[in-house]
Amino acid sequence: MLSSIGIPGLILILLVALVVFGPKKLPEIGKATGQTLKEFKKSASDLTGDVKEEVSEANNIINDKDSKKND
Repeated sequence: MLSSIGIPGLILILLVALVVFGPKKLPEIGKATGQTLKEFKKSASDLTGDVKEEVSEANNIINDKDSKKND
């Protein structure tokens, strides 16, 4: 995603953000953005883990029914 922007584009974005938000607000905005991304990654990871568990349980149920059917 950021590879298509390049270094000059990234510098331009940072300068515009500095002008718009000012030097005092920029670190606060960066910190809030970092915390938001961290929470999003954690939630996505938890959701992926939950889905994997549910699929595993469903497979176990199906396999148990198949083994009982074959007996």
